[in-house]
Amino acid sequence: MTVKELVDRQIFRVVNLGEELDREVTKVFCCDLLSIAMGKAPADGAWVTVMGNVNTIAVATLADVSCVIMAEEVSLDEVARARAKEQGVTVLATEEPVFEAALKVYQELHG
Repeated sequence: MTVKELVDRQIFRVVNLGEELDREVTKVFCCDLLSIAMGKAPADGAWVTVMGNVNTIAVATLADVSCVIMAEEVSLDEVARARAKEQGVTVLATEEPVFEAALKVYQELHG
């Protein structure tokens, strides 16, 4: 599934559309500790988190994830939102808890 396909399914709200909408989403990853996400988030993964600051965008770029999904009704702060636009990172959002958001991605990936 591509990022565009995930967006088009309208499971999550769009916060920022990144530049690589044709990029594959191959896994889902949940983590709120940025140092762990930096080393373990899979490239081409959808990263579900509740961390809405600029460091999240930096880690998403460094880890090369396909997109970030903000769970639990968490919003990006203004600096993070601007950085997501600047860096071309796709950010989605949901009111769902982290587990349920990740499960929705997993179900889309694996039918």
